[in-house]
Amino acid sequence: MNRASCVVRRAWLIAAVAVACGGEKETQYHSVAEKTMVIIPRGATYYQALDSLESRGVIKSRDWFSLYARIRGLPSNLKSGVYTFEKDAGWSTVVSTLKSGRGMEVRFTVLEGMMGFEVAERARSWLGVSTTAFKTAMRDTSLERELGIRDNPAGVEGYMYPTTYVVPMRMPARELVKVMVHEFIARWQPEWDARLAELKMTRHEIITLASIIEAEVRYDPDRPYVSAVYHNRLKRGMALQADPTVVYAHGRRLRRVWEGQLRIKSPYNTYINTGLPPGPINQPSDSSIYYALYPAQIGYLFFVAQPDGKHIFSANYNDHLAAIKRVRARPAAPARQSPAPARSAPRR
Repeated sequence: MNRASCVVRRAWLIAAVAVACGGEKETQYHSVAEKTMVIIPRGATYYQALDSLESRGVIKSRDWFSLYARIRGLPSNLKSGVYTFEKDAGWSTVVSTLKSGRGMEVRFTVLEGMMGFEVAERARSWLGVSTTAFKTAMRDTSLERELGIRDNPAGVEGYMYPTTYVVPMRMPARELVKVMVHEFIARWQPEWDARLAELKMTRHEIITLASIIEAEVRYDPDRPYVSAVYHNRLKRGMALQADPTVVYAHGRRLRRVWEGQLRIKSPYNTYINTGLPPGPINQPSDSSIYYALYPAQIGYLFFVAQPDGKHIFSANYNDHLAAIKRVRARPAAPARQSPAPARSAPRR
């Protein structure tokens, strides 16, 4: 065996020993403070990645790590991304993470009452997901079929369950949407299916109604009564006249719904169309879904919001007009930020 072969063999053996004796050291539990963030920019070379890993203290023996990484095929499989590594992470973990593109996982929160375009914007700003790609994924008819959701103009609007997720940065838009919808499916209670049959309504109709309730209510105890108003109107064939549906038809948040805006031509406008709109207008909470299924058993047909967000409910139009007069005589409450649109009662 010549000298060159001996050197190569020795290098392989030393690398193997390094892995066996220290390179594979893993720590099972770490605090956030013990994690190190490393950014590998798009288009970065293998050597630039080594620079980043070394400067952040993820690797200490650059040359030996480089030899090990080459043996594992890292140079040709390096993925860009934002990564976090545990303190004293093993070489195998570092290499496999950089090869697979398993970048940093972050918290992504969908708020109750958020509309689809707002979820898309948050995915862009929090996760680096393309807004266009997200909206396309929302309206992917094959995804709707896969998830058992009825085809509707806004795709999976209403089914992106509002909660906090821990997901990778820049994950594919379609995968992100699937994660949220699968969470909705997992949270749906089996006993609710029997209730659907009692109400002679579909799940899609209930989620649509729940989204309207979500947009209307600021004071939680009002949910069953707001639900009762809309159930009673549906039974009587009355227009729902829900301002949040008009807001949704305009495709943006409105600080206030003006008379002229009520005339917008849209299947979502419940002032000019009777019955429910084609689909949900936001991501409703469990509470709104529950009370859409179980409204208060009372004959209310109208409600008006007070300055504090609570509602006055009425069973007839004259009482409703009197309630509006009382509300208008009261001073306005301070402005309040909320993910839900402006809320008003049915006007007639």
